Amino acid sequence: MSAHAPRPPFDRVIAQVESVVLGKPREVRLALTALLARGHLLIEDLPGVGKTTLAHALAHSLGLEFTRIQFTSDLLPGDILGFSVYDKDAGAFRFHPGPIFAQVVLADEINRATPKAQSALLEAMEEGQVSLEGVTRPLPQPFFVIATQNPYTQAGVYPLPESQLDRFLLRLSLGYPDPAAERALLAGENRRPQALTPLLDAQGLLTAQAEVEGVRLAPALLDYLQALIAHTRAAGRFLHGLSPRAGLALARTARAWAWLNGRDYVTPEDVQIVFPAVAGHRLQEAEGAGGEAAARAVLTAVAIP
Repeated sequence: MSAHAPRPPFDRVIAQVESVVLGKPREVRLALTALLARGHLLIEDLPGVGKTTLAHALAHSLGLEFTRIQFTSDLLPGDILGFSVYDKDAGAFRFHPGPIFAQVVLADEINRATPKAQSALLEAMEEGQVSLEGVTRPLPQPFFVIATQNPYTQAGVYPLPESQLDRFLLRLSLGYPDPAAERALLAGENRRPQALTPLLDAQGLLTAQAEVEGVRLAPALLDYLQALIAHTRAAGRFLHGLSPRAGLALARTARAWAWLNGRDYVTPEDVQIVFPAVAGHRLQEAEGAGGEAAARAVLTAVAIP
C-alpha cells in the first residue's frame, strides 16, 4: 500500500469508515477509489462479513443520498426503476421513480435476483440514465451502484452475466477479520454506520472526481498498461483477454488511487495495487479458475518498463 497520506478531507472519510469496518484498510481505500473514479463497486463475500456496512458507511460519510434495494428472486425491473400510475384527477399517467433514483444505490445480494431484474441496472450503470415508456430520465449526480453478492457456492443465486460484471469498475472481497479486529468487534460498542457524520457533500465529491481526471499518466506508464492488457489476450490461459473498457477502467482507477494518495501522477505501484481488483472479475482461466490470483499472476509475468 502507498505510504502517502490520503488527501483531506478523504483522510477523515477513510478514518471514519474504518471505525465501523475494522481491519480492512486496503478494501476501504479501494472502495473509495472506485467512487472517485466514477465507477461502480461489487463486493463479493460470505454473509455477515461487513459488505452492507461498508456501503452504508461510505454513503453516510460522503453525505450522499442513499437507497437500498434488497434483491430477491421475485424482484421485478419496475421495483428498481419505477412505474407509471394513472392519476384520475390529472387525467394522465404519473411516473413514480424507483429506488434507482439516488446518488448511492446499494444493490444488496444482487445475484439472488433473476437475470431479468439484474439487467434493469445496465443502462443506469453505463449511461447514468433510465429509459422507460419512451422517456429518458437522468439519474442524480454523482451516481454509484454498490452491489453485494453471495458466493456462487451458496443456494439460490444466479450468476451475473459478463456484461453485468463488466459494468463494475472494481470487485472486492472483505474476508474474515483478523484476530485483533474481530476481538475489537466482539468487545466493542455497537457500530452503526447510519450514525456517522457526513464529512463531504455531492459537490465536493464531483470536484474531486474532476481533479482525478487531470492526474498524469506518463507514456512509460501507458506502455505498462498496454503490456498488461496485451498479456491477458496473448497468454492463452484466459478465455477472454481484457477489453478496451477494462483498460480504461484500469487507467481511471490508477489515477484515482494516485490522487487519493496526494499525487498528480501515476506510478507503477499504483497500477499494481489496483490491477487485481480491476481485472480479477474480468479474467477467467480456461480451466475455470480466475479472480485476483490470476490477475496477480499477470503482474508477475509482465515486467515494468
